[in-house]
Amino acid sequence: MSQPRVLIIDALNMYFRAYIVDPSLSTNGQPIGGVKGFLKILQKLVRETKPDHIVIAWDGAGGSQKRKAVNKGYKEGRKPIRLNRDIRTLTENEELKNKVWQQTRLIEYLNEMPISQTMLPAVEADDVIAFVSRLSSFADWQKVIVSSDKDFFQLCDDNTVVLRPIQKQVMNTKRLVEEYSIHPNNMALARAIAGDTSDNLPGINGVGLGTIKKRFPFFADEEFCTIDRLMDFCDEAESNLKAFSSILEGRAVVEQNYKLMQLYAPSLSPQGKSKVRFAIEDAEQLFNKTGVQGMMIEDGFGTFDWSSLFQCMRRIVVDNK
Repeated sequence: MSQPRVLIIDALNMYFRAYIVDPSLSTNGQPIGGVKGFLKILQKLVRETKPDHIVIAWDGAGGSQKRKAVNKGYKEGRKPIRLNRDIRTLTENEELKNKVWQQTRLIEYLNEMPISQTMLPAVEADDVIAFVSRLSSFADWQKVIVSSDKDFFQLCDDNTVVLRPIQKQVMNTKRLVEEYSIHPNNMALARAIAGDTSDNLPGINGVGLGTIKKRFPFFADEEFCTIDRLMDFCDEAESNLKAFSSILEGRAVVEQNYKLMQLYAPSLSPQGKSKVRFAIEDAEQLFNKTGVQGMMIEDGFGTFDWSSLFQCMRRIVVDNK
């Protein structure tokens, strides 16, 4: 019997990708590419991975309040996501309203499918995905995390891979060690040193993943490297390299970044964990095909072959009976 597989999707990452690039318009001329494009990507994913369960995790309103309490600048300064169009028919405010409407509408579509969908207030999808990937109910399953976000590299193990659709990559432990010389168990610390400009988290100046690969060979080991061990290594190194002294001077930066980046201990309350467990283990798996098709007609999707998506949804319902 083949190993069962769960598809775990970073919803906002995939939605924004679809929203930006899919030019589809509804019958009333409003952009609908975020919804239609997401479902098209989902269809391609289920056709290629043939999942037995699908989990879709959304960022909760306001993002991670715990991370912002640690660093007020966390994820600040990001430019608003806008349509990738040469000709704009909507004002910026109209685009914002449409973007929110499309996301809300997409959630309604997914609610009609046998999909475990989660959104916890003030909690990022990253923490939910990390928690789901370690759930005992999926212990013997293959976990496929779908996102372009490198934060998920740290979750790779014998049964967990990260599928990066934009980069057309599937990252696992072996590939991470080969490409970066960094084991998933040490990826959060490596990225805490290097920083992440997309999240407004500066790292140690001049010390990127390439430098870590060259100067810290033990990051490739399965054993977790602690911050204390890292600092001891830099302090005891015979070389007077700038990288070592910079890391020693920037210990506080590394420590704070690590708190914000690590997903080994997801930032979820007991109540949040219970809600996620219920959505995955107890919620009934149903597929309202007629309802989904009616919504597609209402939203002016036009003609498109959804047979692969619908076939997968029916199979998941049957398998869960």
